[in-house]
Amino acid sequence: MRKPADWMQMPTDDRILEVLESGFRFTPAVIAENIDKSRTHVSRRLSELTDYGLVERPKRGYYEITDRGREYLAGEINAEEL
Repeated sequence: MRKPADWMQMPTDDRILEVLESGFRFTPAVIAENIDKSRTHVSRRLSELTDYGLVERPKRGYYEITDRGREYLAGEINAEEL
């Protein structure tokens, strides 16, 4: 079972991570289109997820999930402890 933190916006943050779990790198606009949220909102959430190590930005404008992000989705870590 996933253990979200108080700072997370649910279910948006989970949905962003689930899109990124596909293994591809995506822009905020592509993620936003896939989860039916605005690009601006997704960009803000990606910044927060990056700060906590669940997502990284390997190239300007693109994001991908980290090992820590995968562990969170699998319920192996408590996001409150990040």
